[in-house]
Order: sequence, then structure tokens, then C-alpha cells
Amino acid sequence: MNHLRPLCRFTNSFLKPRLNSAASLSIHSHRLNMSTATNGVLEAGQGDKPRYVDIGINLTDPVYSGIYYDTQRHPADLPSVISRALTAGCQKLIVTGSDLEESRKAVELSKEHSGVLFATVGVHPCSCLQFTKAPNTPDKYLQELESLALEAKNTNHCVGFGEFGLDYDRLTLCPKGVQLEYFEKQLDIATRLHLPLFLHSRAAHEDFVRILKARLEELPKRGVVHSFTGTKEEMEELVALGFDIGVNGCSLKTEENLEVVKAIPMERLQIETDGPWCEIRPSHASSKWLKGFEEGKEGEGMSEGEKSIEGGKGWKSVKKEKWVDGVMIKGRNEPCMIGRVAWVVAGVKGVSVKELREAAWKNSCKMFDLGA
Repeated sequence: MNHLRPLCRFTNSFLKPRLNSAASLSIHSHRLNMSTATNGVLEAGQGDKPRYVDIGINLTDPVYSGIYYDTQRHPADLPSVISRALTAGCQKLIVTGSDLEESRKAVELSKEHSGVLFATVGVHPCSCLQFTKAPNTPDKYLQELESLALEAKNTNHCVGFGEFGLDYDRLTLCPKGVQLEYFEKQLDIATRLHLPLFLHSRAAHEDFVRILKARLEELPKRGVVHSFTGTKEEMEELVALGFDIGVNGCSLKTEENLEVVKAIPMERLQIETDGPWCEIRPSHASSKWLKGFEEGKEGEGMSEGEKSIEGGKGWKSVKKEKWVDGVMIKGRNEPCMIGRVAWVVAGVKGVSVKELREAAWKNSCKMFDLGA
């Protein structure tokens, strides 16, 4: 069974659809001082410090600019978000493109923070009505999308094509026929770009796999099906076709989810936060694993501060109305929390956190050609 994310870009406690939203990311006025932040970048074997790639993080979302429902609630704090990520060992972040506008912002962010932030370019299935409502024509929209991806690929800023795919859980946002049409048309682009795919599949596995199977010879780099919440059988079919599986907090909600994650081959596993959504919550089946890792053997050899930060407990969080500089916002997931995903997955699979995070790091760096 597929589970709809309770927190997503379309339906959650503080967000709504952002088609042509006036709320935009303050990219140029809040630049992170990367000369300081990149001091957190670590190499393999350096004191067994953690290193992660967050393969799916929505840093273009207005909440990282302090904007909720088109209302400014606190100052933009994206530099602090990135700084916390680096401190936690999240050395490379792939910013998700969910439509043409958001993809442009993702590319701009990757240019400002080159070597740390990277981008994907694509249109989420729930946003595919934008193709039919574009100022020009659907063909023009597709041309602009491909041009953006190609230009950014050639400058090493776009490392994947997506997020795109099928989502039958939310057909009220985009009809099935429109999703199918533009899944195919975006795959046409993908065959020319030769980038790995950043894919979305929700309650649509049969159509999703049928369409991909017909294109496999044209997609040698395959890609990753991110935020996976499907069945074990669906996961195994995707892996057999050559795709990796992306796991975040929403992939770890139920005991059934955990059994699926347990069965993902280590060489096909990647991890993500999908922030600002998909945090691990106390009500999730996964939460029981966090306490065990914080108190158990996986903490050996780490200071209490290091252990706390990797487990996502090293920063204070407050409600958005009480924001102060340097704190996290409750309910707004961040890439610095990726260690929590790793700890849960390691526990479920019965391997060390170090083994898990190194496998995920290598898988992501290899697929997206991140130079590590």
C-alpha cells in the first residue's frame, strides 16, 4: 500500500499549492559565507565523522525564506539551514526542481553555493497542469525546461532530471491523463539530456513501470525513485529494472514501510530529508530506533556533542512565531536531520550507522556524479 505524505508541497499544516506564487526565495540577499561553512566538509576516514548527500531537499520553498501562506513570519534563514546541514555532515545537497520556476531557483542556488548545492530540473506530476496553462504553449514550456536543464548540466549545476513521474493519490491537483501525457513528454527530454532521473511514484506503480520499461534502453543512467512508500514487491521490481530507492521520514512511518526498507539492497539505497516535509515523528514506527542508537553502541567513539548533532538533537527548535537567529523551526524539516534517517535505516537493516551512511554516500555520489 502506498501512503500519502501528511506533509507535502501541496497539503500540509503551513503550505498550499504554489502555482505562480508571489512568495519567492530571497536568493541574492541572504548568501551563505561558504568560506566558513565549507570548513565542515569531511573526507572519508577523518575520525569517522559523518558525511551525507541529501538527494532531495526543497530549499526553494518559501518557508526557508520565512514565508508561510504568503505571509512573512520571520526573516529568511537559508544560510543557517545550510550551515546546520554542513555541521551535521550533510556535505552535498540536491535541491529539487518541482516546476519551471522552482527549477530556475534551484539552479540559481546551486550557482551561489557551488560544490555544496546542486539542482534537479523537472515538473512534479501534481504540477503538470502548468504545461496546459503556461503563458505561451505546452511545447514552449517543455523547450524552456529542456534548455534550463541542458545549460545547468553543462555547468555542473544540474545533476538530475526531475522531480517527475506519476501521483494518483492527488488526482484532484492534476488529472491522470495530463500526468501520463507529461510523464511521457518529460521522458522524451530525459532521453536527450543523459542525466539520472529523480522520480516520483505514488499509487501509480503499474503505469509508472510500464512507461519506464519501454524507455530503458534510452535511459542508461536510470535514476532514483525518491520518497519511496510502496510495497516490497514494487521496490524489488524497480531495483530489478536498475533504479535506486530514495528513503526519507515518510518512507519509515509504518512497520510495513520498515520491512520494505530492510529489504532494499545496500548498493541501491539513497537517503534524503525531502524537507521541509517528511520529518520523523514520535508517532512513526521509526521513532523507536532513534533512542536505541542515541544510547547504544553506535555512539561509541563520538563525543556527546557529535552524537547529539548527528541524531538531530543538537539544535533548539521553536515555533515560527518565536523565531530567533540560529534556531530550527518546529515542523519544518531540514537537511541537518538526515542523520536521523540514516540511524533508523541502519537499525532496521542491522548494520552500523557508519556502514549505512558510507554506502548511501557512495551510491549518491556515483549516480549524480558529485565528484567524491
